[in-house]
Amino acid sequence: MSDESVLFETRPTSNGRQLGVITLNAEKSLNALSLPMAEAIYDQLMAWEEHAEIACIVMQAAGDKAFCAGGDIVALYQAINEGAASSYIETFFELEYRLDYLIHTYTKPILCWGHGIVMGGGLGLMAGASHRVVTEKSRIAMPEISIGLYPDVGGSWFLNRMPGRVGLYLGLTGASLNAADALYVKLADHYVEHVEQAALFEDLLKLDWADDYHQNHGKLSKLLRGHRGKYPLPESPVRQHFDFINAVTDYDSVEEIAAALANHQLDDAWIQRGTQALLKGSPSSAKVIFEIHRRAMHMSLEEVFAMELGLSIQFCLHPDLREGVRALLIDKDNAPKWSPPTLGEVSAAYVEEHFLPPWPQDKHPFKAW
Repeated sequence: MSDESVLFETRPTSNGRQLGVITLNAEKSLNALSLPMAEAIYDQLMAWEEHAEIACIVMQAAGDKAFCAGGDIVALYQAINEGAASSYIETFFELEYRLDYLIHTYTKPILCWGHGIVMGGGLGLMAGASHRVVTEKSRIAMPEISIGLYPDVGGSWFLNRMPGRVGLYLGLTGASLNAADALYVKLADHYVEHVEQAALFEDLLKLDWADDYHQNHGKLSKLLRGHRGKYPLPESPVRQHFDFINAVTDYDSVEEIAAALANHQLDDAWIQRGTQALLKGSPSSAKVIFEIHRRAMHMSLEEVFAMELGLSIQFCLHPDLREGVRALLIDKDNAPKWSPPTLGEVSAAYVEEHFLPPWPQDKHPFKAW
């Protein structure tokens, strides 16, 4: 890419194989994933999948602050303002989800170095990698309720596969996860301190890579275990509050969950932040997130991405996403005017509108899946 917002290179290993290295290189925007970046990564992964000499892929990012803070929401906001017919919206989400699905189903190991902020679209890149590494500074979240969206990029699938009702809680509150949380809820596989990154990379080049995916998967797992963090993990708020999370989400409506959270007596900053995020977030988003959790429980990954593509386009056609981005990122007044403004005013029919596909079934962009 001419703007070098994502870099690609191959590095030779000691046994003649090669590593493919992807570096997100938009440090000023916390490596936010733009449409050109997603397109370039997708094309490069497709090319490397066909090259027998490529044994493993590494995804990392420039800078110490973030792996990827999410998708390029500002560009999406601009496209929405240009009118609902903007082809950018469908193109962006379709390509992003194709890329995420490709990572989930890739035929070679992918090591994702999830250091720093990993949110939204960044978690979409990380979640499907075969070897997801978190560090002492990893901060993971899906805070879309605050901008009038929902946890997409496969969130409907991986949130449903977390212990208990943790996924529902995280979707409704956008609560931040540390490294210990990420391991507990199955969003990460290995904990390695950031200072070890260079040494780990050198060892990757020395591995005796094979032709077989499963052999290479095992070799990479063993290597990562050898670089396991030497210091204790931070305490996991999710594990600490697991029983509370299950109790407070054990209701048949978002209104009941919101009331239970509003009335809780826990003097805990992590819980309080999540409570405020739900109470101040988009009521429409909260209702849709609750319904997604119910519908996606038994969906396959393919079905989830097909559903999410329609959902995301519908969110762009409804008012809260535009208003949420305006309030948080454009005008930065942090005072969104949601429509409808309360949970009680969000009807079942309005929620259902978000699930209506924008195309006939035989015209769905993912119909071949």
